[in-house]
Amino acid sequence: MLVKPSYFPDFHVAEDRGRVRHKFSRRVSLCQTWPVTPAPARSAQQRKTDTLARLENEVDAWVATADPATGLPYLVPLSFLWEGGSLYFSTAASNPTARNLEATGQARIGVGLTRDVVLIEGAVQVLASSEISLELGDAFAAKTGFDPRTLRARYLYFRVTPVSIQAWREVNELAERNIMLAGQWAV
Repeated sequence: MLVKPSYFPDFHVAEDRGRVRHKFSRRVSLCQTWPVTPAPARSAQQRKTDTLARLENEVDAWVATADPATGLPYLVPLSFLWEGGSLYFSTAASNPTARNLEATGQARIGVGLTRDVVLIEGAVQVLASSEISLELGDAFAAKTGFDPRTLRARYLYFRVTPVSIQAWREVNELAERNIMLAGQWAV
């Protein structure tokens, strides 16, 4: 929880040829921080409950992959569906993310804010549109707001089954951040 003043006493708004400029006086640094009071640490069971709720309700995640030949990392936001203990993503088959997922069979996924994050490492199964059931395709489209089955470009689906899941808010939860290891819930 970030605690900060509700006003900026040294903050000024100026009009410059029809554009609005925001300016801090020299006494206030743009990088000024305010005291942070962390929330009490959650139990591992509560972090699991919060993680499952986040996976059910969030729409977007950051998906990290790596080029198998060069090791070059690639990070992209993708919408997802959480269904049956797996995350489902879809992207154009020609995208670097799709190529990397096909080649390595691995992904690292971040869901949430930096001060309330869920990190997932998972095994990837590549699925053609024809391999997705009508119900799963409809659920994906309803949750994410787009239906890859209707696009002209060739899209693939990716089923990511978590192998490990970490969840934490602040440093007081780091010691017990692992809530899934080797594909099994630790709590």
